[in-house]
Amino acid sequence: MSVCKSYLFSKEFCVRVRFCLAKVGLGQNVNWCSYKKVAFFSSFSSSIPRRAAVKSTCFKPWHCTATRTMGGQTSKEEMVEAYACKVDEMKDGEMREIVVGDGKALLVRDQGEYNAIGHKCTHYGAPLVKGALKNGHVRCPWHGACFNVRTGDIEDYPGLDCVPKHEVVIQDGDKVVIRAAKSALGSHKRYKTMVQTQNVNGAHVLIVGGGPASVTCAEVLRQKSFTGRITIATQETHLPYDRTKLSKAMDVNPENIYLRPQDFYDAVNIKILTQKRATEVNAEEQYVTFEDGEQIQFDKLVIATGGRPRTLPIPGWDLKNVFVLRTPDDANAIIKVAKDRNVVVCGASFIGMEVASSLVSKAKKVSVCEFFSVPFERVLGRDVGLYLQKLHETKGVNFFMNASMVELQGDGVVQRAVLKDGSILEADLVIAGVGVIPSTEFLKDTGMSLTSHGFVNVDKHLRIVKAGTEGEVFENIFAAGDIAMFPQKLRDWQPSNIQHWQMAHFHGRCVATNIVVNPEEMCPVNSVPFFWTQQYGKSLRYTGYGVGYDDIVVTGDVSAGKFCAYYTCGEKVIAVATMMSDPVAANIAQRMLDGEVITKSDVKK
Repeated sequence: MSVCKSYLFSKEFCVRVRFCLAKVGLGQNVNWCSYKKVAFFSSFSSSIPRRAAVKSTCFKPWHCTATRTMGGQTSKEEMVEAYACKVDEMKDGEMREIVVGDGKALLVRDQGEYNAIGHKCTHYGAPLVKGALKNGHVRCPWHGACFNVRTGDIEDYPGLDCVPKHEVVIQDGDKVVIRAAKSALGSHKRYKTMVQTQNVNGAHVLIVGGGPASVTCAEVLRQKSFTGRITIATQETHLPYDRTKLSKAMDVNPENIYLRPQDFYDAVNIKILTQKRATEVNAEEQYVTFEDGEQIQFDKLVIATGGRPRTLPIPGWDLKNVFVLRTPDDANAIIKVAKDRNVVVCGASFIGMEVASSLVSKAKKVSVCEFFSVPFERVLGRDVGLYLQKLHETKGVNFFMNASMVELQGDGVVQRAVLKDGSILEADLVIAGVGVIPSTEFLKDTGMSLTSHGFVNVDKHLRIVKAGTEGEVFENIFAAGDIAMFPQKLRDWQPSNIQHWQMAHFHGRCVATNIVVNPEEMCPVNSVPFFWTQQYGKSLRYTGYGVGYDDIVVTGDVSAGKFCAYYTCGEKVIAVATMMSDPVAANIAQRMLDGEVITKSDVKK
């Protein structure tokens, strides 16, 4: 330990970290805290490591002139000021974009207090001024990411980064002035402080799977001063990436959608192992076996393997140019074949419809065949589903509803798709969008509780339930993301499976927190699902949990593509889908998170 400790505080180590951080831009536009190098001197026999010998060292990127803190900046930092308003000018709950120097800040008055943060969401850059403000949090109008207005920290997802936090001062008794560091105004992102050191003899957190739950878990562990080893083992050939972009831009360069570059993981000592498919978990002896024969020990295990696309057990499925869409390589292969060809999409799912919208301008012809009579009818209702179908039809997509695909024909390469009613569609390529299957086969016979469909049963804290017990859990093994069947607060803690990008992020945060805190401090999954789809430049947002709705209250005009559809169970609103109605979805999500009961009469006003 003495050798390890001396290296952690050495000049060599500091130079190495400064170089890594500067290389990946971690120093740019960041409100810096003193980075704490923490040595964990205890084993992982309890759920929280005991800290000792804490020393703080400030790392300054090459271009910085001074240290800055999370709450503001020191006087050495080059600052700019801007007058915003009179003290009593803004109403409580109001937000304004204020020009500060060469940039902008979001000024918020909430609960009688002024705060200023970055004005853009760190996910896709949405203007936060158009979002929802409630109880000290502003929620992005596009995809539901949530930021604390007092700190700028991200507290719900999607996205990984915080927004800058600027200083607000009252001058001359009635003037609200924003003070901001010039460097913080140049970007809308701020990287939260993470410990840079790794105790090679400390506890090992092994994360199996390479999606958003895995990356968020690893980063939050470092943010919470966990200095043990962290390994992410993914069967993918790529670093973790933004999977939501694949169906919208299929010619994507994989590196352009990586959630983080390799240098980032190197800088914070998160080890990424690609092409590592897990085949067995030994919970008792605490190791995972992989397809290549390697066995990796763990102290804490996080299973976040997501799903694999469902295929159809029909003749001809093994023909060439029959695709599923799951990886950048799949997307690239599809777009390469699709130009000026006859494309058949099997399944009017969100993936299937996004693929159709992405390919219709490139292909000779795009046809969608679907088992049900209307796209999304079970989830969104008939009216919204018909609107989306007609939107596609105006762009040239052909629909075959109440139609099951029963056979693919061709001589080595697919040429025709045969439907149940005997219809034959020309098909130079076929893409399936018929759902996913949880990637949990390797968990069978491990003593872990699985549902009949292969989802992993977990408790409120995402610890995996032991098979054959009444809720007894593995204290050191967690499941997160699409594979988890977890108790959901919106359903009075009834088990739910939610396969959303946003929810997977939140699961990762919860697991990381629950790994490092004491058992009595563990946090449940308290997040409102938020989903979106974009087709032909039109975005539909959906928040809540609408399974079991018995009525739909619509405001606006569905046929015009500007509406709010409220899904109700009895008198209670349990979900909403919106189009061109921001920030309604963000507002509803925040109200649901706060425990507010929204009724039919509320939304009919």
